[in-house]
This record gives sequence, C-alpha cells and structure tokens, in this order.
Amino acid sequence: MSIPGKQARHLDGIRVLDLFAGPGGLDVAAHFLGYRSLGIEWDLNACETRYAAGLPTVHADVSVMRKTRFDEIPTSVDVLAGGPPCQSFSVAGSGAGRRALEKVTKYIHRLVEVGDESGVDEELKTLDPRTALVLEPLRWLLKAIETQGRDPYRVIVLEQVPAVMPLWEVYAEVLRGGEGRLQGVKYEAQCWELRTEEFGVPQTRKRAVLVARRPEHGVIEPPEATHLPFALHRGRSAEQADTLMAESAIDGARRRWVSMAEALDAASEPADSPVDVSRLRADGKTDFFVVSNYGSGGDPKNRGRRRSSEPAFTVTGKISRNKVYRSVADYEAGRSDRFSIPESGVLQSFPRNYPWSGKDQAQQVGNAVPPRLGMHVLSRALRGDTPSEEELAAAATWPTVSRATTEELRAIGCGDTSGCPPDSHKVTRLPRR
Repeated sequence: MSIPGKQARHLDGIRVLDLFAGPGGLDVAAHFLGYRSLGIEWDLNACETRYAAGLPTVHADVSVMRKTRFDEIPTSVDVLAGGPPCQSFSVAGSGAGRRALEKVTKYIHRLVEVGDESGVDEELKTLDPRTALVLEPLRWLLKAIETQGRDPYRVIVLEQVPAVMPLWEVYAEVLRGGEGRLQGVKYEAQCWELRTEEFGVPQTRKRAVLVARRPEHGVIEPPEATHLPFALHRGRSAEQADTLMAESAIDGARRRWVSMAEALDAASEPADSPVDVSRLRADGKTDFFVVSNYGSGGDPKNRGRRRSSEPAFTVTGKISRNKVYRSVADYEAGRSDRFSIPESGVLQSFPRNYPWSGKDQAQQVGNAVPPRLGMHVLSRALRGDTPSEEELAAAATWPTVSRATTEELRAIGCGDTSGCPPDSHKVTRLPRR
C-alpha cells in the first residue's frame, strides 16, 4: 500500500478485516451496521467493484499478505471475517472433497499443536491450491497472537457452503480449547447452517457459518430467522401457504420469504434505479418464470423452474445464463430474456445501485456473500442482536462514491502493482491490423 496521507484517511477506524473479500458482501453488511472494513482480494475485477463502491481494499494474495505485509493491517482491526474458496471440498464426484476435509482437519491440529508451518505447506503442494486457503483464517489468528503489539481478534466470522461445515466444527473445537500456539486464547464458538431466504434474501441458498467470540463477550446465540423457509411451501396451494403464514404469525411473527418479483419491483421503484423490470411485465404486473442453467435430478436436460412469486435459485456465477420468460407462449416461441447484473445483485440482496465494475461481473455476483444474511450474522456476532428495520431498509441503496475516492482507493490497493498477484495487471494488446 502506498500514499501514506490517503491511506491514513481511508484506513482510519477499520474494525473488520475481510479475507477473500470478493466484491464486498460482508463489507456491505458491515457498512450498514456502522462498522468500517478492509478487504483483501486476489481478483482484480472484484477489486474494481470495491474501489467503485468506496470500500478500502488491498489487491493481494491472502497468504502473501500474512507472510510479508502483515504490518500493513491496521491495529484497530479486531474482527476477522471471510469465506475461503470452497470448490475443492465439493461432495460430488469421486470423494476427493471428503478426503480433502480429512487432510485439512489434520493440518489444523498440526498448525496449532506443533506449529508445523513448513511441513503443512509442503504437503499442501500435492493438493488443489484452493484447499490451502481454508487454513488461512486460522493462520491469521495465530499470526496476530504471535506478533508483538497485536491483540487476538475479538470476533471471528467464517462462512462457506454446507460441505465445509465439518471444518468449521474442527475450527470451533480448536478455538474453544486455546491450546498450543493459541497460548491460552480461548473463544466461545458456534456453527450453524443457515438458509438465506429465512433472513429476507430473495434466493434459496444454504451457508455454513462459524462465529467465534472471546468468552468475556458472553454466549453466542444463533441469528434469529425473520422469514419462513421456502421449502415449507413447495407443492402446496396458495391457500395452504396462507394458512401456514397465519400459523407462523401466532408462533413467532415470521414473514413469508421474499419473492423475486417483490425484490425486483421494490428495486425498480426509484426513478434513477438501474433496475428496470418493466420488460418482464405482463398485464401490468411482474409475472415471469426462470429456467435454470443447471439440470436437476441427474438429468442435464431437466432444467428447474421458479416462478416470479418464488425466491430465486441459488445465485451462482452463471446466473446470466438462466433464461427468463414472461409467459408460456414466450417459452414455446423461444423468446427469453436474462437478468441484468444489477437485477442479479438484487437477488443476492445487494443495493439496487451497487456499482458493479470490471469484468466477469456475473461471477462476482455469484461469488459474493449475500449482504442481508451478512448483516444478520455480523449483528449477532458483534452486537448480540438483530439488525433494525431501519438498517435493513437503508441497505437497499448504496451511497454515491466520488471518482476521487475510487482513485485514492485504487492507489492504496494497487498503487504498487508489484504487491499485487502476479500478472493481474497484465494488459493484453490487440494486434495491429
């Protein structure tokens, strides 16, 4: 990082360090809860979105940052967060994901109990490079404990796909113990599998979440779901769904899940919104259905469908390949549409006007943590409560960021390109005609 004057202004009061920060899902959540964050991100395209959004960022490899640039992290940071890449832990295929989980479990214990950094690094070379990254949050914690002038993180928040839950449980066990290199530093730690639609995200998606907190901050309670699970309504008539909603109002005042139409209609209301679903309107109302890019039931030709009155499928980097139809007639005629990037972001619960930038924007959207879920998790972890309705309502719109601020943040994150990942700033020049 460079330009000390600008750095001091933009990095002042940073509380949250977001490893594998992506385009800013957790950072957006922290912002609307009143916490400042710093993200470390490897992908330059995601960094460009972050700079445009005014989010302090370091364009770097997380492991390199830990080893050689740890002193650049503000000492005000007391919350460690992140979602390491998960592809190498897939439960599909030949069982490689399960075997990777078993190996990483052993590495966790070796790092804490023996401090076998070099030995673990050497063995990790034989695995998918992404596998090593799930160890980084632990290594960042150990680095903070062993670095003079640093305090252990007060709170740790990690999230990933459900397949990674066994590793979060190992993390929790180790953090509760405080043994070996943890030097007696113990945490209260809990793991949960959360469904995004139960927190008002207009999308069905499951996430494995770990929250660890120093014991003096009290027992950790799970985030309180505010909406009903979508599966509750699958295969039921509208009348049955209304009955279930009435019963839920008596039990705990949970609202119905948020549909695609509800989310996109609300995002379309402001005159200057980049979201405009008028093209999907039939007879004056939003009424469409989505055909997934993915097959289901083992049949690649069996594409799942969701009505506009339902939550979206899990938003992935291929969301732009999903086909949107206004009617059955359009489907039969092959007349389809696609979700725009702002619309895809809204289905992830990003603000309607979030400044998506750089290339591979659909992939950025799909890789992100849904900010609304992030708000519930961070609020529970940091404050022990649920986000207020005012905070959640404010999260519909992102504040305007000046070009000067974007350029200053880019200079901080990429000012010295030698500190960025190799070849990430390489410019491909077109041949002369």
